[in-house]
Amino acid sequence: MTESRPSDSTASPSPLPDDEAAAALLLRLAGEAGPGKSIGPMDAALALMPKDEWQRALPVVRRVAVRLALEGRLMIYRKGKAVDPTDFRGVYRIGLPRDE
Repeated sequence: MTESRPSDSTASPSPLPDDEAAAALLLRLAGEAGPGKSIGPMDAALALMPKDEWQRALPVVRRVAVRLALEGRLMIYRKGKAVDPTDFRGVYRIGLPRDE
C-alpha cells in the first residue's frame, strides 16, 4: 500500500517584493551596516520574504542592487573591491559607496 501525503497545492507562494520596497530595504540595511561594511544579498532576501521563500527574492535583490549601483547610491563589491554593476559574477556584497 502506498502512503499518501496531503497535497500542499492550496498554499500559493508569497508575491515577490516590488522593486521600490527592495530598494528602500537595501538602502536601509546598507546604511545600518555603515561605512566600510557591506551586506549579503541573502540578508536582504530574508528580510523581504518568508524564511522558506527567501531564495525567490534573490533576482529582485540583484536587479535592484544593480540599478542603485548605476545610480551611484550603492556599490557592489566582490572580494572587497568595487565591481562594475553591469558585469560581475558569483558571490557579491552590497554596501554604501566608499571614499577611496
